[in-house]
Amino acid sequence: MIARWWPPIGFAGMALLGWAVRTGPLPVDSWFQRLGGNLSPHVTHFLGIIVPVVLTGALLVAAVVAARRGRKRLAVAMVVSPLVAVAIVRLVKPIFGREKGGALAYPSGHTTFLVVAAGLLLLVAGAGLWAMVAAAGVVLLSMVGLAMTFHYFTDTVGGVLLGTSVVGVVALWACDGRSGEVGSPAADLR
Repeated sequence: MIARWWPPIGFAGMALLGWAVRTGPLPVDSWFQRLGGNLSPHVTHFLGIIVPVVLTGALLVAAVVAARRGRKRLAVAMVVSPLVAVAIVRLVKPIFGREKGGALAYPSGHTTFLVVAAGLLLLVAGAGLWAMVAAAGVVLLSMVGLAMTFHYFTDTVGGVLLGTSVVGVVALWACDGRSGEVGSPAADLR
């Protein structure tokens, strides 16, 4: 049920937040930037998980696992949906026009890619409580690290909204009505 209504709400939230922050940083953004300045150079330790090679490798391994489990749609989604998410980021960044350091910043493509990867890995793992807590922790640490360095905090929130929306669409398409199967999140999505 959650996956059915979240994609349009998450995407709308991302668009509304992007419109609200397009003119400059909010106080919360400035706070994270000051905190990052105080903690530098240790801030980059939060960012190890967002390395594209690491995430891509994890997605490829998970795609093979999904395919071997007979979940072909999910295997295809593991390859295609991160590319689609990044393409959406590149399309909408110029619309919002928010810059940081001379580059377009909203929504955060780093965060979007991480959230899509984490969500897809959860779909393969079966979305158990331990996996959801671990994924949420990784995403939160990365959001904080990015908010203190390359992005504003609200950029990362926009990335989470967009990324979770993409994962919601994937969950609806890839689960194709499976229920009762071990490792299938379809029962939780209705």
